[in-house]
Amino acid sequence: MAGPLASLKVVEFSGLGPAPLAGQLLADLGADVVTVDRSAAPADPTDINRRGKRSVVLNLKADAGLEAARRLIAASDVLIEGFRPGVMERLGLGPDTCPDTLIYARMTGWGQEGPLSQTAGHDINYLALTGALHAMGDADRPPVPPLNLVADYGGGTMFLLMGILSAVIERGVSGKGQVVDAAMVDGVPAMMGLIHSMLAQGKWSETRGTNWLDGGAPFYRCYECACGGYLSVGALEPQFHALLLEKAGLPSDHQQSQNDERHWPDRSALYAQAFKEKTRNEWAEIFEGTDACVVPVLTFSEARFHPHMAARQTLIASDGIVQASPAPRFSRTAPPTPKSPTAIGADTDAVLAELGIGPSSDVDTGR
Repeated sequence: MAGPLASLKVVEFSGLGPAPLAGQLLADLGADVVTVDRSAAPADPTDINRRGKRSVVLNLKADAGLEAARRLIAASDVLIEGFRPGVMERLGLGPDTCPDTLIYARMTGWGQEGPLSQTAGHDINYLALTGALHAMGDADRPPVPPLNLVADYGGGTMFLLMGILSAVIERGVSGKGQVVDAAMVDGVPAMMGLIHSMLAQGKWSETRGTNWLDGGAPFYRCYECACGGYLSVGALEPQFHALLLEKAGLPSDHQQSQNDERHWPDRSALYAQAFKEKTRNEWAEIFEGTDACVVPVLTFSEARFHPHMAARQTLIASDGIVQASPAPRFSRTAPPTPKSPTAIGADTDAVLAELGIGPSSDVDTGR
């Protein structure tokens, strides 16, 4: 293995969403990630969250399968699970049954405790309870869910990873593992320091679409172009705002009252009219190479071919499936190009052999 996490061994109990992404990102950076699956299935190159991982199929309701899982856990540095609280305990695989050096990473929406901890939910629900969803969208319409990027992956996966790697560092001091309780309803507010500051300072209104960063400001929003495409404008700082006015042919005297919210509705309408006079590509050419903070809004299929994205190879095609390159980048321990997912259960015999267990034919794997 190569990459900065090549020494890390992770066992992931397969599930959906944020936990599998956490395992994928660790595998991208070189960690040996083994997923424990319930039943075998053919390889699926479109299941990007499985790339770079190995897979074993075990029947956790049978003694032999459960014992194999325990030995796999004992041979690992980190365990990742994303079930409702109590599920792993009922399987006999809770933290109390694991080695005290193990980092036991738990991913949920509501957290391990609290009135909603046993309730189902999705990104939109977790985001709603933090106050963040209320701030997204236009003032005269219902809040708009930002895909599932903010709660599931921002407040969930990324905080799970921060917890895991923090616990790895601490274990190097104490020699002990611990439980990491990553809850999306905790992670989302943790990302909102700037918004909470602005609220405390009286600089943020709880009315959607009237603020600096929510589309209320005419210099920080998206505009439709003549072709039906869109342009993103983010000219917050005065020097960038001046360039925006110059390049777009907008009134230069707007610079003096940029942050006067009384002018924002009228200016948004004026700017919308101006940006609709040219196509998205024409505007992109006008703003190319400037500090006006204006770039085209690309579709998923277009993003890979933008000159900047192509130069960095931010998006690659593995087996014809477009996906992200490993991130972030490292100067000395660069991770390898990700491998496409193998068949579910394809690595069962090899992993069992590493644990000193006979082939899957001798173990109740559930296959």
